[in-house]
Amino acid sequence: MLSLRLSRVDLQNRRIFNMPGQSETKNPKYRYILIGLIIFLGLIIFKYTRPYMSGFLGAATLYIIVINQHRYLTQKLNFKKGLSAILIVLVVLIFILMPLTGMAFLVIDTFSGITINPEALLGQVNDFIYSLEEKIGFNLFTPENLSALPRAGTNILQILGNSVYSFVINVVVILFVLYYMLYSNEEFERAITEILPFKDENKQILIEESRLIIQANAIGIPLMAIIQGFFAYMGYLLFGVNSALLYAILTAFATILPLVGTMIIWVPLGIGLIIGGDLVNGLGLLIYGLFIIGGVDNVARLLLQKKLADIHPLITVFGVLIGLPIFGFWGVIFGPLLLSLFILFFNMYRHEYVPGSKAEPRVTSRFSAKKLNIPGHSLKKKKKENDLQSE
Repeated sequence: MLSLRLSRVDLQNRRIFNMPGQSETKNPKYRYILIGLIIFLGLIIFKYTRPYMSGFLGAATLYIIVINQHRYLTQKLNFKKGLSAILIVLVVLIFILMPLTGMAFLVIDTFSGITINPEALLGQVNDFIYSLEEKIGFNLFTPENLSALPRAGTNILQILGNSVYSFVINVVVILFVLYYMLYSNEEFERAITEILPFKDENKQILIEESRLIIQANAIGIPLMAIIQGFFAYMGYLLFGVNSALLYAILTAFATILPLVGTMIIWVPLGIGLIIGGDLVNGLGLLIYGLFIIGGVDNVARLLLQKKLADIHPLITVFGVLIGLPIFGFWGVIFGPLLLSLFILFFNMYRHEYVPGSKAEPRVTSRFSAKKLNIPGHSLKKKKKENDLQSE
């Protein structure tokens, strides 16, 4: 009797407030309208938060790296969520973000103090070009073309200045977003898992693959930069390059550039020494860069691939080409991730819906479903064994 009265009261309340009934809320048109509103508002938000997108992506990257430490502090050492999040954010600020910002300001400050004498520069370049043209027998460059060099240096300085300003703003965004992601990590991960339109096995694969790709790029690329920057610094000191530390930092940053890489730094330096009349050191630096700096790159990448996820080099190269125009500095990480997700979805489709396909639903080749502890893998294996026994 009481439940009947409650149902009548509920019905009256729905009529008074014009609330739809249970059957009405399941109408598909309401679902599509809601999805349309979400997409519409999401596009508006994306449009006006685009300048800070690098901050959000940077926070997501750092979250993947430090989430295990946060769980250790909260679960093993019984730290409060807020305290643990603050401690990790401070560590990220002191040991990651502040050094990166400091190096960026060092580059800008050094470049801003450089005075270019166009006449002296063009004179040295013209003498070198003239002697080279005499040997090969035809003209390579003209003074009109070479006059663009000082203007190019000014444009590069302006681009670097704007990039550093954007980087500093996004560092602040990273700190705030990372704190709240760590503080509400369970709700954040649950929401991401719920909205993924896949079955549980593919959800787990997607999460693990994304984590491995981000770790491979977020850890591997800085390590490569540090290693190559160190060997470049030793070479610049050995062959008498002025401002060796500055050019070593630039060499470290140049490791993110696809195809050319560090050659964009040490090749002009070597040619500059030759143009300046120091033929021995110039040739020595070019040989050192080719065999030592380039050789270290190959060896270090091979060693890192054994410790981190093994991603195909083409994915990294073309991913960086795609990511830099879209995401800026963080495109080094999220460009390969974007391309890897495309290939992952393609492999998932082949694995699930193409009869007889041997495609595996993953991109990283070093990890198998068994190593990732993917739900359902052991059940599938057991089912196959039972099928074989029954046959």
